[in-house]
Amino acid sequence: MAPRFRRIAVPLITASLLGLATACGGGGADETAGASAAPAEKVKLTVNLFGDFGFKPLYEEFKKTHPNVEIVENVTQFNDHHNNLVKRLATNAGAGDVEAVEVGYISTFTAQPQKFADLKQFGLDKRQSEYLDWKWLQGLSKDRSQLLGLGTDVGGLAMCYRKDLFKKAGLPEDREEVGQLWPTWEQYIETGKKFAAADVAGAKFVDSPGEIFRAMVNQAPVGLYDAQDTIIVDSNPDVKKAWDLSNQLTAEGLTAKLAAFSPPWNTGFAKGSFATIICPAWMTGFIQEQAQDASGKWDIATVPGGSGNSGGSHLMVPKQSKHQKEAAELVDFLTSKDNQAKVFKETGTFPSIPALYEDESIQTFTKPFFGDAPIGKIYSEAAKALKPQHLGPKEADVRVAIGNGLGRVEQGKQTPDEAWAQVLEDVKKIK
Repeated sequence: MAPRFRRIAVPLITASLLGLATACGGGGADETAGASAAPAEKVKLTVNLFGDFGFKPLYEEFKKTHPNVEIVENVTQFNDHHNNLVKRLATNAGAGDVEAVEVGYISTFTAQPQKFADLKQFGLDKRQSEYLDWKWLQGLSKDRSQLLGLGTDVGGLAMCYRKDLFKKAGLPEDREEVGQLWPTWEQYIETGKKFAAADVAGAKFVDSPGEIFRAMVNQAPVGLYDAQDTIIVDSNPDVKKAWDLSNQLTAEGLTAKLAAFSPPWNTGFAKGSFATIICPAWMTGFIQEQAQDASGKWDIATVPGGSGNSGGSHLMVPKQSKHQKEAAELVDFLTSKDNQAKVFKETGTFPSIPALYEDESIQTFTKPFFGDAPIGKIYSEAAKALKPQHLGPKEADVRVAIGNGLGRVEQGKQTPDEAWAQVLEDVKKIK
């Protein structure tokens, strides 16, 4: 891509909610290079991803110290990728040597430690001190005895907005002033009403309510599960508040009714169909790819509530792999400090190694496409402010149920109360 789209290729849900990276230096690739297979032994590694993680140039670097290794990358749509992995683990056949897992699914797979290589046996537990504590913990087995995945990125939140559309609506364009418009989600909605009153031709205030809901829930101390892995959608007031405010966006006519990562949603970027969108770091690359003629029109402000996380992934090695050692070395390399910095600058995915947040090359990193917004500084601050939330074993499935409900309301098929009642029934069926 000019920027490569590195995160998600399609929605996790059928409606408007998403059920919803890497280095030579930090990971010890140099130490393991000499221990890799002899040059005469050819090794083929399959890497299964969803979306473009920006790894292709890194594969060539890896092969300089592993000339016997051939790397084949397979990219599948988000839903299909994770569903395929579930099936391949169940049948014990067909999984890749390296599999990417998004945060919404990570607890599903770490609950199956018998299906994955313990990366400790390859010495990768030495990487622990590099990582955000909560990101490291996400890659451990439930009893924390095994290291099953190394983190690629985190999805610290901001809000991307169209300066030209804000100008047409008589709203501020400067990112500092824009952030001051919405310290809370209620004020975000009020700003949306002002945008709607200006009747900007062809544009709504926001794409859809799904990611707004996810952002609000992710900012809460406790989300869809409690610490005992019990689903608490029906009893957590923060979930119901997020539901009500998300549906208020629909009721006020502020949404463009564009399901995230659908073809019409992609086209909406190019057409300028919405003025704001929840913007984890990885989203910046996607916007730049989809709205190539809109350079300088987009900018980035703080998100209501100040922080939060949406997305992020881990790399795991299924036990099915016949080359677990080489696969672990590749995971180590792709997730190392230097390579996480490289991938961020190329694709926008933000590192999960906090030492990089103070790195001058990150702090001073800007993108002309976003009006030279200080992207490195914005997302460093967002990442440092993150308060991690416990994720349950069926996190993604619960988000699907809620997202479908939001979609039914947005499409006029149910009232918010009717949709909520069905969501609670659907969630009860998730075991």
